[in-house]
Amino acid sequence: MKPLIVRDKYQLDLRLGRGSYGEVYEGHHLETGKAVALKLEYNQVNPSQLKNEVKIYKKLEPGNGIPRVYWDGSECEFRVMAFELLGPSLENLFNYCGRKFSLKTVLLLADQLISRFQFIHSKGYIHRDVKPDNLLMGIGTQGNTVYMTDIGLAKEIEDPDRHMYSVVGTLRYASINAHLGKEQSPRDDMESLGYVLLYFLKGSLPWQGLKCRSKEKGKMILKKKQQAEKRQAKKRSLFNGIPVEFKKYFELIRSDKELDYRRLRRLFRDLFCRQRFQYDNIFDWTKLMFLEKLEAEQETSEAEQDASQVEQESN
Repeated sequence: MKPLIVRDKYQLDLRLGRGSYGEVYEGHHLETGKAVALKLEYNQVNPSQLKNEVKIYKKLEPGNGIPRVYWDGSECEFRVMAFELLGPSLENLFNYCGRKFSLKTVLLLADQLISRFQFIHSKGYIHRDVKPDNLLMGIGTQGNTVYMTDIGLAKEIEDPDRHMYSVVGTLRYASINAHLGKEQSPRDDMESLGYVLLYFLKGSLPWQGLKCRSKEKGKMILKKKQQAEKRQAKKRSLFNGIPVEFKKYFELIRSDKELDYRRLRRLFRDLFCRQRFQYDNIFDWTKLMFLEKLEAEQETSEAEQDASQVEQESN
């Protein structure tokens, strides 16, 4: 099968996976050889989330942690977006690290992500599908930067959504308002982010693995979320066994006062400082990759020494 060539500009090389919608591939520019990511969506999809994603990325450029769009158009039966190639998702890295992140890594991520949402909201948009799969690390010199991706469900804050959805977003991380079908605001993005941070820190959320019919799952998760924050004295509390700042985070985003991103960042930065962590951008996966590389180098060195010794003995 011949590789798909997009408008004599890009060639698809390798399937990377499926996003919230559309297939994502690694490819390259035919003239420069530059590696890119390409997302494909069928032309008949209506409304087009890819068109919406392209429009919003362009409005957000050149924001930190926002992928650059190089080209968009159509090829055969697909709409196509060529954009900045990124590294692994936080979900992939979470699995790589044994499905639990240290407090330091979670706080490093929180500091970047609160700023990222502040920027998106300041431009008049809300994401509405916040989850680890949509948060990717950069590559090369941007390897320590968290990127926001898959924003096809994003919308303007002041523009009421005319489309009907049972829940906008991913059930596990969706805000309570999203479950109830209410119009979302920046607070809903921040609530979803809060669930993501707890997921990373605790390893799972109380509403994961519910045994119920798929039609009832959304209602069951909503009930669990509504109950979780009220169980302060019980061991099953959402905030049991973790620093009180995470509970305070939810209290701040649910208060009637204006959403204060600087205060949210300061909340976690103060905790970071009290723990005497170093802001060195060394994440859990950074250390793990270094140790694995060191172990591989040692094994190679030992194998070479053994081979040299065997050769000397045979001579």
